[in-house]
Amino acid sequence: MDFENMNMWCWLIPLLTGLLCGIIGYFWGKGSSTVVDNSDELKSLRDKNAKLQADLDACNKKLTSKTSSASSGVASSLARGAATAVAFDANAAKAAFGKKIKQDDLKIVEGIGPKIEQLFHDHGIKTWKALSEAAVSKCQEVLDSGGERYRIHDPASWPMQAKMAYEGKWAALIKWQDEHKSGKF
Repeated sequence: MDFENMNMWCWLIPLLTGLLCGIIGYFWGKGSSTVVDNSDELKSLRDKNAKLQADLDACNKKLTSKTSSASSGVASSLARGAATAVAFDANAAKAAFGKKIKQDDLKIVEGIGPKIEQLFHDHGIKTWKALSEAAVSKCQEVLDSGGERYRIHDPASWPMQAKMAYEGKWAALIKWQDEHKSGKF
């Protein structure tokens, strides 16, 4: 019987000590805390926020009024931009590459073959212009969609090469490709 009483005290004493320390710690921490009054700072920040919102609204009004008056100017500049687009010159492309080139043939880009071209077509990138405007991350996403086999390709230069093709800069494209065989220096 003496052994059972001793076993009970081995559990009861640490339990009571822990409970007593927890209660004392709670009241000690609660008594030393101070209440911080930030109401003045909060009011100041709300006033600044209201002023900034008013400034933003004024800027938006100015922008919308200028946008409506400038829309005709934007339309005319877009028309000029469309007029400056380079028409595909098959003879110049043939002279540069030494073979017949079809317009928007993505395979003329160093590193793109028929299967990769099909991947890009499946993702809506069917022209040199579309490829030139695609981000490198988008090109990598297209490659990744083809599986492990296509992930090893590096599309970092593909938009730049496509832009040269789209703009009809055949000599520059051939020079770049000669200097960077397989996309490497």
